[in-house]
Parts: sequence; C-alpha cells; structure tokens
Amino acid sequence: MTGIIEWMTRQGFPCLFHLLTGLYCPGCGGTRAVRAMMAGNLGMSFQYHPLVLYTAAVLTLELVSLAISKAAKNPRLYLGHETLFVYIAAGIVVLNWVCKNVLLVFFGVDLLPPWG
Repeated sequence: MTGIIEWMTRQGFPCLFHLLTGLYCPGCGGTRAVRAMMAGNLGMSFQYHPLVLYTAAVLTLELVSLAISKAAKNPRLYLGHETLFVYIAAGIVVLNWVCKNVLLVFFGVDLLPPWG
C-alpha cells in the first residue's frame, strides 16, 4: 500500500478521461505544470499547462495592485478585472485542450511527457 501512495505522489493521479479515450482532458498536465513551476522550470510548466503560469501571474498582479491601492488609499489603483481574467483563463484552457489533442491525434506529438 505504501508503494502505491508513493507512486501516486510522484506521478500524480491518472486522468480517467485520458485513460478511456487516449485524448487529453482540459486539465491534463495541470499537476505536472505546478510541479515544474515550483521547481523553477517555467518553460516546462507552460508546456504542461499554460493556465498554471497565467494564474500565478494574475494572482501576483492582483495582490500587488490591491496592496498598492490600500497603501495609497486609492481604490482606483486596484486592477480588479476578475471577470476579464476568468474569460482569458477559459480561453487558455480551451485553446490548450484543442492544440494538445490536435498535435497528438494528427501529428503524433505528445506535449505531456511524464514527470521525472
């Protein structure tokens, strides 16, 4: 049992959609992208799933702008474009999903190599 838990922690949880269809789901690569980002490998993180870096950048910008607006007592300095950021994120997820599956199915290019 311990071996299975260690393997799952190292590998991440398998995607049921990918196991059943051979295609990637919209979230495939997210866990590996977080791991790569935390290891400082931003290029690989982007390749695994660009939403992770986008989210980190947006959260950083939002928090910095919030801190500046509070310190300056000027609420106009806060970005606060949450709806726009969510729409952009949805577009990134769809574009990533389509591109990865088109490359996989039509060109045999797998952009999600195993973590390791």
